[in-house]
Amino acid sequence: MTEFGPNGAVAGTDSSALPADYRALGPNRKIRRVKLGLFLSSLAACLGVTLIGLFLTFVFGVLEGVGLLPTMFDRPNSGFVMGIQMAAMMSLFNFILFFVTVPAAWLAMGLSIGRFPHQGISARAPYLRWASIWGALLVGGTTSGFGVTASLLTGLGAALTGACIGALAGLVCGLLFLAIVKPAEQLHQADISVF
Repeated sequence: MTEFGPNGAVAGTDSSALPADYRALGPNRKIRRVKLGLFLSSLAACLGVTLIGLFLTFVFGVLEGVGLLPTMFDRPNSGFVMGIQMAAMMSLFNFILFFVTVPAAWLAMGLSIGRFPHQGISARAPYLRWASIWGALLVGGTTSGFGVTASLLTGLGAALTGACIGALAGLVCGLLFLAIVKPAEQLHQADISVF
């Protein structure tokens, strides 16, 4: 078990030999606004998926209206394009099911980017990467599960489209989390207070 000495340094080691991120780690370090950032980011994820789905559904409606795509009644009930449309329409219902989607997003982000500030991670890239990955997994997994019930090709179209929608919404959520929590500033302040 690692013991911490005064000012968060590991007992029995020279704190100047440790990297800055490890010097800041200590039992009394408090990172503020993480829970608020997770809550607002999960709400933004829910709304973002809905807005992206609304935009895609509008685009498909316009394409069907001008004759570039066959209408839903003129084509078979399965296929890659049907999977794309299914994922867009399912994304529309994301905000209606907020009582499921918001806690799921909160849990996924809380177990990934919500822990990063406490681990001393201040770079933007890991936050954005993991928020996008979890968004793609949550939305893509849900849409592919329903798309596969029609056919494998429909499931593939739904999975790819849902993953793109979720990754884009996750990217926005990662940016919002960084704007609220500001881990680089908080960790920098913790580094300064050690000395």
